[in-house]
Amino acid sequence: MKTIIEPFRIKVVEPIKITDRACRERVLAEAHHNLFLVHAADVTIDLLTDSGTAAMSAEQWSAIMSGDESYAGSRSFYRFEKVAKDLTGFTHIIPVHQGRAAEKILFGIVGGAGKVVPANSHFDTTRANVEYTGAQALDLLIPEGRDPVRDHPFKGNIDLEALENCLETHRRDRVPLVLLTVTNNSGGGQPVSLENIRAARAIARRHGVPLFLDACRFAENAYFIKLREPGQATRPVRDIAREMFSLADGCTMSAKKDGLVNIGGFLGLNDDDLAVRARNLTILIEGFPTYGGLAGRDLEAMAQGLLEVLEEDYLNYRFISTAYLGRHLQEAGVPILLPVGGHAVYLDARRFVPHIEPRDFPAQALACELYLEAGIRGVEIGSLMFGTNDPQTGRPRPVAMELVRLAIPRRVYTQSHVDYVVEAIQDVFRHRDRIQGLEIISEAPFLRHFTAHLRPVIRP
Repeated sequence: MKTIIEPFRIKVVEPIKITDRACRERVLAEAHHNLFLVHAADVTIDLLTDSGTAAMSAEQWSAIMSGDESYAGSRSFYRFEKVAKDLTGFTHIIPVHQGRAAEKILFGIVGGAGKVVPANSHFDTTRANVEYTGAQALDLLIPEGRDPVRDHPFKGNIDLEALENCLETHRRDRVPLVLLTVTNNSGGGQPVSLENIRAARAIARRHGVPLFLDACRFAENAYFIKLREPGQATRPVRDIAREMFSLADGCTMSAKKDGLVNIGGFLGLNDDDLAVRARNLTILIEGFPTYGGLAGRDLEAMAQGLLEVLEEDYLNYRFISTAYLGRHLQEAGVPILLPVGGHAVYLDARRFVPHIEPRDFPAQALACELYLEAGIRGVEIGSLMFGTNDPQTGRPRPVAMELVRLAIPRRVYTQSHVDYVVEAIQDVFRHRDRIQGLEIISEAPFLRHFTAHLRPVIRP
């Protein structure tokens, strides 16, 4: 059949609030033009993130009821540990309440002043957790990954020559690990090829440096490899995922993405000494290592989700439904990042609103306008999220791309919801010349995009 249907039936529904523009104008003003500060009840279609927003399956809800809430050594932990070990092959699996906790633990141990952590691209919490320790988060994305219109099957790849130069320049004791984000979220949800992972591993091994994965979207990355990489089309996606993990020495994982759960994650390690130190820190900030800040029922749901996410009917539906949004926007002339990623469509704000200067946060302005137009909440990935000021001049440093990410929650919205999003973006595109830039009123020293207050700016 040509029509791809959702490979599930809907058992439970949740009402959506339909608002008018006057209401949304008031809400946005009260939220200081920061969509993170808008109440979810005032959002019609919420594409802020695909993290923790999935609809869980009947099997996951059933597993929740069997959760063992023992403080230490619960059977739910051992079930989760077995599933995670079977998937990743890592010797040590340490549960945490979400991915940034795994990052906090890992970089709290291996980071520090003078250290350098090279990656294809660090996402926001990863960069913050690296830099919080005094280390430098270094992005080494291939040039194609910084061009929103260039077509390349694996725009998430790390630049191997740049990685080699980095490891030759910095002493081994200054580079605690090499990190690959799969898929590369801040680079547009773009995948990393097996060939690139293998080559990065070889370079890291030659310099005596471990390779880690930020594995939040490991299943989507594995499915991209199956679809796009020569020689991989006939392999089960589970086998591809296992090979990805086998090439790494450890991983951080937010199960709120490809774990199909609303909370949870883990740190996977092979190094025994590092695992001892990680467990000790887990006890300090998360809880006993067999629950890691989670209830037993959360561990059960996470174990089941890690099995379901590799079902190829689900992955096919996931990719086609995301591509459906991207294709209709592209056909309408709306500038988006190409090719379309697996979990989101990214509007290219630099081309969408070229009249807004980079210092006036064009992607944030576009995201706010989309909310005003139709109650749709996306997220800015541009100057507000990643921008910094030059310490010498005080002027904003340019970022590689100004994007608005429309992240699709897993198993939540139907085709009619997506059609509504397409129509709304087309309407915004038609009156894009009227969109105003923004300026910051107040901001936090780290991860400012979560809590910053902004207001419209009018420049002469």
